Amino acid sequence: MESKEEDVKVGANKFSERQPLGTAAQGDKDYKEPPPAPLFEPGELKSWSFYRAGIAEFVATFLFLYITILTVMGVNRSSSKCSSVGIQGIAWSFGGMIFALVYCTAGISGGHINPAVTFGLFLARKLSLTRALFYIIMQCLGAICGAGVVKGFEGNGRYELFKGGANFVNSGYTKGDGLGAEIIGTFVLVYTVFSATDAKRNARDSHVPILAPLPIGFAVFLVHLATIPITGTGINPARSLGAAIIYNRDHAWDDQWIFWVGPFIGAALAALYHQIVIRAIPFKARA
Repeated sequence: MESKEEDVKVGANKFSERQPLGTAAQGDKDYKEPPPAPLFEPGELKSWSFYRAGIAEFVATFLFLYITILTVMGVNRSSSKCSSVGIQGIAWSFGGMIFALVYCTAGISGGHINPAVTFGLFLARKLSLTRALFYIIMQCLGAICGAGVVKGFEGNGRYELFKGGANFVNSGYTKGDGLGAEIIGTFVLVYTVFSATDAKRNARDSHVPILAPLPIGFAVFLVHLATIPITGTGINPARSLGAAIIYNRDHAWDDQWIFWVGPFIGAALAALYHQIVIRAIPFKARA
């Protein structure tokens, strides 16, 4: 007891730390890095869990487009933004749906609901190329169906009048502005996904409960608040493709490349940053 009191009086510098404060992430006591996923895994094609995960991605993206595009249409048809949920409500619908759907599907498919997220996780070798391609196809199909149901509810006239919730670069901004907004916005999202689902962080900070869907959904909400005035906010190629196919007008297709190139670049940068800078995995492999 006396020695403890002496330590407090003298100060923490009397005894050197075995591990400096704030660097617990560099320790390997409670965690071992899992092996990277194989590039091709033919055995997956014979597993029901593989197809179940794809169906989960389809349904989740379908529901995501249905709720969010319907919200966008509701805001656009209002005579005044004050008589609707406004931009904040649109942002909440996107972020809230991601929170709910990631929570529902995380244990089945990982809860990607976004080709950019799938691409980033593939680059980090978290899933095989086979699974990544299957997820992206199912996500795009789900998005098309979700936007199609919204058009069925709204009718051709209203749907086309309010531009079907499609993404395009708004007037006053250049295509470069739109591309930059999509890159940075997707970086924020995918970096949050990596951080919130980091198994090593969860092992280290097990005393701090983290509900992964919450920060992911909140990141989507914040990015939408920032970039809806610029591009309507894509950061999800399936969302942009689904709305563009059902709306099917030239100005939606003219900018469609921005909503694929931007999110994929942003996802790749986030994967590289997390794996190389934050986790330093290549350097650990050399050691």
